[in-house]
Amino acid sequence: MDKSLVALSLVVYALFLFPIIFHGGLMVNAETYGTEDGSEKWGYVEVRPGFKIQASHGLSFFGYRVDPSGSSGVGIGNFQEIGPLDTNLKTRDSTWLKKADLLFVDSPVGTGYSYVENASLLVKTDEEAAADLTTLLIDVFNRNESLQKSPLYIVGESYGGKHAVTLGLSALQAIKDGKLNAKLGGVVLGDSWISPEDYAFTWGPLLNDLSRLDNNCLDKSNWLANRIKQRLEALEFRNAYNNASELGDFISNCSNYVNFYNFLLDSWTDPLLYPTASQSSQQTSLRSTHHRNANLTALMNGKIMKKLDIIPQNHTWESNSDNVSDASAEDFMRPRINEVDLLLSKGVDVTIYNGQLDLLCSTKGTEAWVEKLK
Repeated sequence: MDKSLVALSLVVYALFLFPIIFHGGLMVNAETYGTEDGSEKWGYVEVRPGFKIQASHGLSFFGYRVDPSGSSGVGIGNFQEIGPLDTNLKTRDSTWLKKADLLFVDSPVGTGYSYVENASLLVKTDEEAAADLTTLLIDVFNRNESLQKSPLYIVGESYGGKHAVTLGLSALQAIKDGKLNAKLGGVVLGDSWISPEDYAFTWGPLLNDLSRLDNNCLDKSNWLANRIKQRLEALEFRNAYNNASELGDFISNCSNYVNFYNFLLDSWTDPLLYPTASQSSQQTSLRSTHHRNANLTALMNGKIMKKLDIIPQNHTWESNSDNVSDASAEDFMRPRINEVDLLLSKGVDVTIYNGQLDLLCSTKGTEAWVEKLK
């Protein structure tokens, strides 16, 4: 039987942070494992026959994070960003767990601890991802009355922001239909890939202002950005994706491989990504090595996998999945501005934040699409 499994980490306290998801239909009760004090739980949840997601739950706030290359929320979002422990398993004073319950999800299927035995099960659209996580939320919330008393906040970062928007609409409908016993507190979008066109048009000018691109490269990058716009206007989303990849590669070459997540750095000089790396570790924008940290990989395939004790022996945790990115390429460049407007029209609080040094989802690009809201 073909199977696809999505890893999900859950930590409980008062709020939930979600961005994207997995692929499935109906969900049954999860077979959970955990610590004796109940602060952490994990397990695999079958969302439809032959389709399972792996979940863990503990006294923290399960947040899920995804970037353009299909990154692991259980690993990156948890240990590198906002979870209670860092990659050295030291206490993180700034953990969001101090303020809310956290839910981290390896999603879509094929990222982190999640996997598929048949590539046809990989999520292909934002709506598929939203439907699958909504099914998960129904299972998690409907059998836990304490969670029903706390508002659900869906938080998405980078590409996860697109899924946060579609999930917000899907969850809201499930609540209205009486299927999901939860209260949607709001949707939070961080450095979110809501309007690919607006972001692509900022890459060249921003780097030119920083003297990382010369005028010749600027002209070519603007020309490529216009090609992306033309593809999007013609609804040629796959071709737009290919053109965006071409633009990213071109800018990387022209800029001495700028770090698309911190334009003050070169791609190989980020200590978080490459603690022992050299100039040979070069990344481009859309198919990047973002967060491919050897220390995190060793942790997730070592101590954490041993602790969970339910991951298939033949499975290896990876921070990024190009297969996931390829499967969703048709939707990758599809904007979600209208969906943000729809959330607002339904009275949902939408919070937007942006990192000033982000190039991929630049602040200037975010300001551009926000101005397009009704």
